[in-house]
Amino acid sequence: MSDRVATASVRTPPSSAPAGPWRQAWQILRRDRAFHVAAPILVMLALMAVVPSWLTTAEPTDCVLERSLDGPSPTNWFGFDILGCDYYTRTVYGTRVSMTVGLVVSFLAGAIGVVLGAIAGFIGGVVDSVIARITDVAIGVPAILAGIVIISFLEGPGLAQIILVLSVLSWPVMLRIMRGSVLEQKEEGYVVAARSSGAGVFRVLRTHVLPNAIAPVLIYATLYVGTVITAEAILSYMGVGLRLPTISWGLMLSDAASDMQRAPHLLIPGAFLVAAVLAFLLLGEALRNALDPTRR
Repeated sequence: MSDRVATASVRTPPSSAPAGPWRQAWQILRRDRAFHVAAPILVMLALMAVVPSWLTTAEPTDCVLERSLDGPSPTNWFGFDILGCDYYTRTVYGTRVSMTVGLVVSFLAGAIGVVLGAIAGFIGGVVDSVIARITDVAIGVPAILAGIVIISFLEGPGLAQIILVLSVLSWPVMLRIMRGSVLEQKEEGYVVAARSSGAGVFRVLRTHVLPNAIAPVLIYATLYVGTVITAEAILSYMGVGLRLPTISWGLMLSDAASDMQRAPHLLIPGAFLVAAVLAFLLLGEALRNALDPTRR
């Protein structure tokens, strides 16, 4: 009898450990319809940005004036622009700049917001007051208007300058989100226990608070990518953003502004712009559903 019990105990599979919060979030994310809509769009945009030569064999600078503003055809899907350049090829190559601006600005602004927001929320006191007052002033400045003013002082701003300006103007909201999340987390029992055990301030912040407080900023940064892509397009459309020979969707729309009525195919980059913004909005919403415990 004892042998049968022992054999049964050996054959019984061990109970699996409960999944961590990030693993649970991934499981929820995989079942989210918004994620399944956003993922294919973002994968296609990533391919266009990283390996454009896989999607077109033409060169974006191969222009022939004789085919200026020719419409779409079976051999040239998007037609040609005013200079006779293949519009499909330029749209594909323009993805890299637009996506780079959106992702890098969101990352840099998020990094600033996470660091300063975590310090302000966890340390508090004078440090929190100083950072809060600076943030209040920064939030009160209209981002697009400030961007136009700052960039207008730059002679021929390049990609790096546009990213830097938009990053400097984008961090305040993320800082406030991070600060509020840290204030909520630092009162939790596991943080109080860690501090009572003698752990240093920055160790507690790095090890315990940040992993649990960063989710709201991650959600907002994902949603914000689409906003940054639109901001770059607006600046380029208004003539204060990127300059040729850089290729971006906003710059393409700016160059086509005077010819859109007689050549409506020049609006095609706008459709890609809308698709990118929609994909990041859907991804951000899916992340919110996955990372927000109250929505599970």
